[in-house]
Amino acid sequence: MTAVLVVDDDIRVAEINAAYVARIPGFHVAGTVHSAGEALAFLERTPVDLVLLDHYLPDETGLALVSRLRQLGHHTDVIMVTAARDLATVQAAMRHGALQYLVKPFTFAGLRAKLDGYAALRRTLADSGLAEGGEAGQEQVDRIFGALGTASAGPAGLPKGHSALTADLVRQVLRGAESALSAQEVAERAGLSRQTAQRYLKLLERAGRVRMSLKYGETGRPEHRYLWMRS
Repeated sequence: MTAVLVVDDDIRVAEINAAYVARIPGFHVAGTVHSAGEALAFLERTPVDLVLLDHYLPDETGLALVSRLRQLGHHTDVIMVTAARDLATVQAAMRHGALQYLVKPFTFAGLRAKLDGYAALRRTLADSGLAEGGEAGQEQVDRIFGALGTASAGPAGLPKGHSALTADLVRQVLRGAESALSAQEVAERAGLSRQTAQRYLKLLERAGRVRMSLKYGETGRPEHRYLWMRS
């Protein structure tokens, strides 16, 4: 069983999230806490596999807590579950090693997709046959990195090898733009390579979330521009 710690400053929300987790086979709630300090104290005495972590906590942010945990040698996996939608927080979550990012409000199906992806990652790691500290070949690496995106695709239908967190990052850039952007502009704002941004832009275009247009210059090939389709 995968042990989960639910961290949310809102007691009612924490109870709902914990109830959701309890409904998913293979997962059990090890505890619920409501501040960064309580989370740290809990993890010091009771190691868990996964933390569902809110960003807005009363004593410090969730990402600050993740940094502190890593400094103290805690390598517990983290999925951010938060109302924070700003690009800076999403980018910071990626850089701090959050495996997934779920934006509030969400449904049971949304959380289950993330946890199914996490379960798939754990199975992939277990099936790799690698001992801790061992070396993986490219095929094993691809399988490990593809596990989360494949199993947690949900409504977005992310294909193998795509990260839900990166897709969310590209969405945030497009949603915050006042006009259509090129793949290079998206890449620069998201802190990604142009090739990676291009892959996710094509994915969002096929899903009907982005409209692509062509901008013609005086010479050369036309530039592709991408605009978020607002509901």
